[in-house]
Amino acid sequence: MQYGFVIDHRKCIGCHACTVACKSENEVPVAKFRTWVKYTEIGSFPQVKRHFAVLRCNQCTNAPCVTICPVNALGKRGDGIVDLDKDACIGCKACMQACPYDAIYLNEDTGGAEKCHYCAHRVEQNLKPACEVVCPEEAIISGDLHDPASKVSKLVAELDTVVRRPEQGTGPNVHYLGMDPVSLHPGRAAEPETYLWSDRRLPPPDMPSDFPIQTDARTVLDVNHDVHWGFKVWAYLWTKGVSAGAAILAPLWAAGAAPGFARDYAPEVLALTFLVVTLGLLIADLKRPQYFFRLMTRPNTKSWLVKGGWVLSAFGGVTAAVIACRFLGYGELADQLRIANVPLGVLTAIYTAFLFAQCEGRDLWQDVSKLSIQLAAQALMLGGAFLLPFASGLGASEIGYILGPASVGFGGDIALLALWIGTAGHVLVAVAKIRGSYATDNARQAVALLPRIPVIDGGELSAFRVGLWLSTAAPIFAVTAAVLGVTGVATSVAALSVASVGLVLYEKAFVRAAQLPPLS
Repeated sequence: MQYGFVIDHRKCIGCHACTVACKSENEVPVAKFRTWVKYTEIGSFPQVKRHFAVLRCNQCTNAPCVTICPVNALGKRGDGIVDLDKDACIGCKACMQACPYDAIYLNEDTGGAEKCHYCAHRVEQNLKPACEVVCPEEAIISGDLHDPASKVSKLVAELDTVVRRPEQGTGPNVHYLGMDPVSLHPGRAAEPETYLWSDRRLPPPDMPSDFPIQTDARTVLDVNHDVHWGFKVWAYLWTKGVSAGAAILAPLWAAGAAPGFARDYAPEVLALTFLVVTLGLLIADLKRPQYFFRLMTRPNTKSWLVKGGWVLSAFGGVTAAVIACRFLGYGELADQLRIANVPLGVLTAIYTAFLFAQCEGRDLWQDVSKLSIQLAAQALMLGGAFLLPFASGLGASEIGYILGPASVGFGGDIALLALWIGTAGHVLVAVAKIRGSYATDNARQAVALLPRIPVIDGGELSAFRVGLWLSTAAPIFAVTAAVLGVTGVATSVAALSVASVGLVLYEKAFVRAAQLPPLS
């Protein structure tokens, strides 16, 4: 059984009765919508026609919001309705990244997610959804798409209906009849600075002037498109990279060095410190942070938010065990645990690639292999940069010929080598992203926006370009200082600062650009 809709736009008059009925029936907050009417005007004066598109949750067969929700607040019912338990939601906003249709919104009053649930409370009483009841033209038809005798099933079988964004593979169950294609393809129509009867929460995406759009089509009314993940998410990518990188490098870093804080404790202290900051950022980004424990008490094991939590917990536990063993005098066990922590460090670095891949609404994030390589490279880059200040006094260099007599010792060589390799990998993948070819409009739009994200909001400098330049400058600066013999904590801190600022700016561009293309 699969409940769904057919929306007949040969009849729709754009009256918004469905929107009003939905708001009234479900107590939808002001400025939020579960169903709404998008206006697209096509043509040139005086031959202009306004097209309406009634948009809402698609009750997807393969609902990505259900897969990514870490606490099972979203679920697919036996009748095909994708329902949401508002009380269980922790406000992580992952479902909003996963939905390719902008159909889930955040209730700012409660901190929880909400969406169309097909008026399940009415359907259970053998009543029609509120939107269908009030439609004056009977343009909204609900029913069981799996029942060949139902009206919706017959309409889909007999007429030329279409669905929104079929390329996402979600199996949408809202079918449109008589719809102009441009209305269902986000970003194909030009977007004005303001809508017909309302201001925009965000300005239209700053697309390049040569980006292909249908010039005679304009989206003149739509819901506000929000950016849900901001500073805390791009900062988390940086702190997690430092933590993972320090642990990954720890065994090589300490090889052949004399005992002391730098050799015995520095990698794990860095890893644990930045892991705690990472966890703090993740919890702070929840709209209901007081319920973060639900990740453990009602976990959705398909969600990479949950799997990532397991990875971070195991990584933190082993890292803490290394410190404890070392402190208690079990140095050999600590060294063995340090080696065992390397794969956990790698998993800590790269699991975000699998999480981002579950965000079906953000096509820029979908390439797991490239993003995994880049995240691992970023971890090496940051691990090397943050270990560099601890390099002095680690003992004579065994590969000092690489840098000449100015080498800062074996630990310094490892840190510099990691900084170089990590930076090279990070930059190469970033360049491959900006120059790559993409199969979907959403991905092409996001890539076009990548270099247009400013360092400072309202500024001219590109966060993407400045971030890559600073990232590249960090290892060059560090090696130049070593060759010239200007080594020490100050130059090392300067190198790690340049690398960190560069990576944070890059992450800002990467995280934000993916969220800006319209989804409705």
